[in-house]
Amino acid sequence: MGKRTTIKKNGKREEKFNINNESNSYVENLTSFRRIIGENDMNMNEIISLAWGAKEILRGDFKRIDYGRIILPFIVLRRIGRVLEPTKKKVLEELEKHKGEDEKFLEAILNDVSGFRFHNKSKYDLELLLADPENIHKNMKTYIRGFSNDVRDIFEHFKFNNTIDELDTQGILYSIVQHFAKAPLDPEIISHHDMGTIYEELIRKQAEATNEEAGENFTPREVIHLMVNLIFSDDEEILKQKGVSKSVYDPAAGTGGMLAIAEERLREINKDVRVELFGQELLPFAYAICKSDMLLKEFEQLDHIQLGNSLTDQDAFKNEKFHYMLSNPPFGVDWGKYAGKIEAEREKGYEGKYGPGLPRKSDGSLLFLMQMISKMKPKEQGGARIAIVLNGSPLFTGEAGSGESNIRKWIIENDMLEAIIAMPDQLFYNTGIFTYLWIVTNNKPKNRMGKIQLINASGPEFYQKMKTSLGMKRNEIEEENNGQITKITKIFKEFKEGEYSKIFDNKDFGYTRITVERPLKRNFEVKNERIEILKQEKNFLKLPEEKGTEKIPSQQQVLECLSKIPKKVYKNYTEFLNVLKGVFAENTVKLSSPLQKTIENSLSERDETADPHYNKSEDLHPVPDSDLRDYENIPLKQNIDEYFENEVKKYFSDAWIDELTKEKIGYEIPFTRQFYKYKPLRPLEEIDAEIKQLQKEITAGVEELMNE
Repeated sequence: MGKRTTIKKNGKREEKFNINNESNSYVENLTSFRRIIGENDMNMNEIISLAWGAKEILRGDFKRIDYGRIILPFIVLRRIGRVLEPTKKKVLEELEKHKGEDEKFLEAILNDVSGFRFHNKSKYDLELLLADPENIHKNMKTYIRGFSNDVRDIFEHFKFNNTIDELDTQGILYSIVQHFAKAPLDPEIISHHDMGTIYEELIRKQAEATNEEAGENFTPREVIHLMVNLIFSDDEEILKQKGVSKSVYDPAAGTGGMLAIAEERLREINKDVRVELFGQELLPFAYAICKSDMLLKEFEQLDHIQLGNSLTDQDAFKNEKFHYMLSNPPFGVDWGKYAGKIEAEREKGYEGKYGPGLPRKSDGSLLFLMQMISKMKPKEQGGARIAIVLNGSPLFTGEAGSGESNIRKWIIENDMLEAIIAMPDQLFYNTGIFTYLWIVTNNKPKNRMGKIQLINASGPEFYQKMKTSLGMKRNEIEEENNGQITKITKIFKEFKEGEYSKIFDNKDFGYTRITVERPLKRNFEVKNERIEILKQEKNFLKLPEEKGTEKIPSQQQVLECLSKIPKKVYKNYTEFLNVLKGVFAENTVKLSSPLQKTIENSLSERDETADPHYNKSEDLHPVPDSDLRDYENIPLKQNIDEYFENEVKKYFSDAWIDELTKEKIGYEIPFTRQFYKYKPLRPLEEIDAEIKQLQKEITAGVEELMNE
């Protein structure tokens, strides 16, 4: 048997358990130890509380920002250990038989014995580590080294060896191992789906504790279920076919939730479907969780989960095309630090990923969408469908000719935008804003060709309040009792006009942005107030005060010339200009173009009664007044000239269109406007009665207070 002892390390008392040295049986010792620490029967929420409870051990030795990076790898380690436990003894026995064998051959044999694509060839697990407290630091390093390559890669990205060293230095390594040895993470107790939820909830708790962005790493499960339903809904008959094979991709995979749920749904439709999952993640920590989750789910192609920036030349799947793509890229991501690489990709034009243009650097959401579109299976191979979560900005930000507008134009004119679904607010863990699901495809069914469906699922019919808030998540789309996922999916599938669904032609969201010009009309007069304005101008102040040269007149010479201009108000620009030039010529004073413009601007003021300003008499239009310049967005379905006559010329008869802007096409999707419902103001009598009632209540309250 074994016995408990209490030892001191770095001034801290820790309870240890030592295996009796007389016992030679690994299994006997382990059984004895488990009997002492006790097997736990916990549900998922209790395990989350247990895991996060490790912060009490870490407090004081580590900052709050460090809790998550320590707790999550231990949860992963415990899960892997419990998965391997049933075959642990057989793996060690097989290892003894094949000592000295080629490493690759040995790895294949041990994987076969473990029943997974990974194994551990050390004798340790968390329980046995605790049985030798004096050597726990060294033995734990041995335990980690004993894992096969894929698992070691996961812990390297967790920087777990550094964590072990830190915990040992602080004298709490034993306590932490002991704490996580209590977590019953056996697959028979906690499903793979629940493990994904545990990872995500721990990340959320860490983000909440440190004000970080939790939602950058994962998306609420019910949102993913809706996205998956939407992209598979029209293909269910195809997916049920025998021998069908489909690929799913996420360029911002986070902890892998979207890929996992997409696979689950595909197997619900057809248990024999062949599914290939592909994901790339920028953050090493999230990548490690995603890869460990895939590993434990016996995902065969772990090389399909890659680390790096999918927007740049780090794209791990440059030449791959996929059937389905899902993503929740970080909102408002600033891509300025990658600008060089992204702009280099843009220079490839439509041969690259960003042919239509680039959005502003403060929000790279549309970069992710274009990146996904570039990876669509061709239409002749069945095409592809995308579901992506975006905030409101990509719907309308950017006027015609801007990067955002050009991207929308390209997507819509190529008939790829199938639907946009407005979601409730307070649905995500890290933001309370309204979000939108974009459904994009290169293979629309016939009834949807040339059409875009907008679905307003933001109202209370499509969500319920949560009993307990999780970060900023206060609402959830509830399926089990209210069938809200099914309800939204049905509206999408039916493709009908209704209270929550509106259907538009592609052109309904396009417009021509014309520039409307009006003539510059000014009067000119040489008088003291305007001369004082001239004296403050830069071009005048740069002149020498008294002595000028042949090419550069003095301030005094300029003022003397102006004093010789007749004292009258000139309402014709050409007339004034001839007088001005004549005076300077008569006095042999150089009048440069910059000085001329300065004088004109200083001695003039806008005057609607003046003649329009023409540079040349043969010009079709006068010089435009930049202060009166205006812009009109004319719907593509309307004739530009007719619109201009009815909406502009009626009010400004001297206005004209800058002809070069007649080709400036933009697209925006004013979603909220389409579902706006006018709510009439309350009658004044009702408001007045309410005010009087409130006054009575306030008066009564004051009197009661004074009487006390």
